[in-house]
Amino acid sequence: MQEQKLRSRNWFGRKGRDGFIYRAWMKNQGIPPDMFEGKPVIGICNTWSELTPCNAHFRDLAEAVKKGVLEAGGFPVEFPVMSLGETLIKPTAMLYRNLVSMDVEESIRANPIDGVVLLCGCDKTTPSLVMGACSVNIPTLVISGGPMLKGHWKGKDIGTSDVWRFDVAHKLGQISAAEFVEAEACMARTQGHCAVMGTASAMAAMVEALGLSLPNNASIPAADARRKVLSQLSGRRIVEMVKEELTLSKILTRDSFENAIMVNAAIGGSTNFVIHLLAIAGRIGVELNIDDFDKYSQNIPLLANIQPSGENYMEDLYYSGGLPAVIKEMKAIIHNDAITVNGKTMGENCAAAEVYDRKIISTMEQPFKPESGIVVVKGNLAPNGAVIKPSAASAALLKHTGKAVVFENIEDYHARIDNPELDIDANSIMVLKNVGPKGYPGMAEVGNMALPKKLLEQGVTDMVRISDGRMSGTGFGTVVLHVSPEAAIGGTLALVQNGDIITLDAHNRTLHLEVSDEVLAVRKAAWKQTEKMHPRGYVHLYQTHVEQAHLGADMDFLKGGSGSEVARDSH
Repeated sequence: MQEQKLRSRNWFGRKGRDGFIYRAWMKNQGIPPDMFEGKPVIGICNTWSELTPCNAHFRDLAEAVKKGVLEAGGFPVEFPVMSLGETLIKPTAMLYRNLVSMDVEESIRANPIDGVVLLCGCDKTTPSLVMGACSVNIPTLVISGGPMLKGHWKGKDIGTSDVWRFDVAHKLGQISAAEFVEAEACMARTQGHCAVMGTASAMAAMVEALGLSLPNNASIPAADARRKVLSQLSGRRIVEMVKEELTLSKILTRDSFENAIMVNAAIGGSTNFVIHLLAIAGRIGVELNIDDFDKYSQNIPLLANIQPSGENYMEDLYYSGGLPAVIKEMKAIIHNDAITVNGKTMGENCAAAEVYDRKIISTMEQPFKPESGIVVVKGNLAPNGAVIKPSAASAALLKHTGKAVVFENIEDYHARIDNPELDIDANSIMVLKNVGPKGYPGMAEVGNMALPKKLLEQGVTDMVRISDGRMSGTGFGTVVLHVSPEAAIGGTLALVQNGDIITLDAHNRTLHLEVSDEVLAVRKAAWKQTEKMHPRGYVHLYQTHVEQAHLGADMDFLKGGSGSEVARDSH
């Protein structure tokens, strides 16, 4: 390779005082001088944190990557960025996705890095790292942390989706408080992210379907030694990608985005996939809109029998052939010639894949469920769109008319949901306002509202629920999410009142509030914003600049990229 093609030579290849400064301080870590003599510098962007339990094993993965980089003749350097632990961060990890993307972008651009490996795991760590890297556009490869092994409790396999079931059972007195606590340790028993097709697994599948990872990245369990092998091979490969100048923009084409949408449909991936893929497309400059998710999901059935849309777990998917086997089943409809990080096409990567268990991976002709993917509904209640995941919904409720039971914000919901006097029945439609990007702020995963205790006691297990928020990828139910525009900026959702009639028709892609335009105009004139703007700091910046859900909820000034050039030279 010609030295001038390496970004890092602008630091380590300098003569005189400037080169002395750059090299000398790095050498205090015990680095031999030959490492600075034209070797590709590979950044390992690590989201390890003890506050992010899903990513707590990333130190080991980083060491495996370093081995691979050294074997291929590269110079590995590990660096941290803010880590988003879905289970602990308040008010919601989504609030900080864009902040982490800024951290990643500037960390890559400002440092002598020729190629970068992104260590991603917990939900928002994946899109935030990919978004930031896209805005720099150097050779990039993604490694996911892998799913935890499925849990076992009282002779039954369990995973994160069972959290919602345990909650209902506890409310109804079917399990004791002691059993509830016991199940915690039985569920999360190994390193890794959620064992089901939650958002973390959907994001891992997303990067593999986009071509940003080596094959089988999505499903190798975190506890499986083969996860370290994949990491070491990834370390070798990123060095070659630098030599080939295989940048993100050469991989992330329109075809790769369409592939990702189709694969997400076939695996029953999270609704959060929509908002993250839109943001990634906005950074790399590929035209993508919310309607594309409906268009490319249509007629794609559920092929992966994984919770919450199915019955099994991510480790079962791996043992049954992994994501390459699923993609091979789809070879007649995907873009097989899309290039991937290993230099091969998607079709080439999946050509030798086999399905070892048809109970886990089905065929297109005989799928587990005929309906899957993401359905985008529009109407006067969601002019810019809202999303629903039919594979996780109740078929009987996908076309439903009912009276609205309105909660003005999440505090109002918590205060009244279990009040025996609440005027609600099984046919009602629960409406939650002010949990969108600006309103919450950060668009929390509260859309799959727990049902009232009095209805649970009557045997009701699902209802239509509508909000401008999100739900966990591990969740399920007939839940309409990401309503745009959101209530906090005066969208129609803000004008819904108790008793209003709402009609959801997912089959015909409509969501309609049965209130006349004249009445809505009167309500809009009287509407006042109730959610307050934060006066300072990052949250103020976020609320001022965040875009609506149908655009990906990125901040307007972060769209696109600034490339890898450093604006000023300090020496």
